[in-house]
Amino acid sequence: MRIVIPRENLKKNLSATERITGKSSLLPALRNILLSAKKNFLTIEATDLEVGIKTWSLAKIEKEGVVAVSASLFSNFIHSLPNDPIKIENNPPFLLIETKNQKGEIKTENPEEFPIIPQIKNNPFFSLSSKILCDALSQVVDIATPSSTRPEISGVFFFFQKNIIQVAATDSFRLAEKTINLSNSPIEKEAAFILPQKTAREIINIFGEQEGSRGAAKDEELKIYLTPNQISIESFMAETPHPETLLVSRLIEGEYPNYQEIIPKKFETQIFLDRNEFLHQIKTTSLFAGRTNDIKLKVQPNKNNMVIFSQNPNLGQHQSLIKGEIKGKEKEVSFNYRFLIDGISKIKSPKIILEISEKEGELGPGVLRSPDDQSYFYIVMPIQTG
Repeated sequence: MRIVIPRENLKKNLSATERITGKSSLLPALRNILLSAKKNFLTIEATDLEVGIKTWSLAKIEKEGVVAVSASLFSNFIHSLPNDPIKIENNPPFLLIETKNQKGEIKTENPEEFPIIPQIKNNPFFSLSSKILCDALSQVVDIATPSSTRPEISGVFFFFQKNIIQVAATDSFRLAEKTINLSNSPIEKEAAFILPQKTAREIINIFGEQEGSRGAAKDEELKIYLTPNQISIESFMAETPHPETLLVSRLIEGEYPNYQEIIPKKFETQIFLDRNEFLHQIKTTSLFAGRTNDIKLKVQPNKNNMVIFSQNPNLGQHQSLIKGEIKGKEKEVSFNYRFLIDGISKIKSPKIILEISEKEGELGPGVLRSPDDQSYFYIVMPIQTG
């Protein structure tokens, strides 16, 4: 192998691949990346056996070849180099890396020991904007929780139907769902799968990355391929119809909980609040919360007030009052403040709605949503204090 490649192209693709190498794996090969030079492209591959990533960069290929090297060492070295073209040449047992004023050698590994990243050969199931997909994932991904007894809640649930995609996650104490409208490009057949949380985060990191001096998120068309136990997502280069990044991941087996059953159908009380003020008061009150992280909300519709209260016998207590538009009955309910903060933070509108339900005389879940966006809601279970 002998190539010349712009440093920025190489640096960008290393950022996508090096992150998922099996750094703590007992298999040495998983701590490596695979570099392949063929035709006009340098391909970089990395995997931890659950997620695999391949990237392609345009490069001047003087001699084709394949080599495996330590991912962390190669990436750290490339990131330390000046922004000059980089010459890379395989001279066993070393990979020579040279710029205008620097030269280094990294010991190579046997490329035949690197695991093959599987590729789905069928037609794309669907195409979707990277911004739409990453925005939806970012609103739900943090709620999923690792669980050996209930692996299905360790991931993000996707349900594709004719005109919508529902993306949801739960940890049994809270739930979030984002609906993506597909009115302009309906889906021919239904499908449902559970995406591992790690994969969801990598999708956001890779396809939702920031670029440009103004920090605008790039937006590109992604092609999504599915089998019963695997998903792959592919993006393409702007300058040529060639793949730029391919992410392949296993799917979580099992049936996702029928969370639709816990979504309240009606509400006893609705509170319309300024989002930033509500978030600030929750954070302040949380400083005095007890071991269960509980804070109490006392809703007073006749005064259009909500009192936020917390008490800890070892610290003291705090009470604040927030004004808002309140409809319905007077309520007193306790929530885990961490869950409230997470939910409020996912909603970006200036105003926020907190809805409190009741079922068979007992307080039901609280629901957070935006008055301007009906495509997203966040449900949090109350803390029973009686």
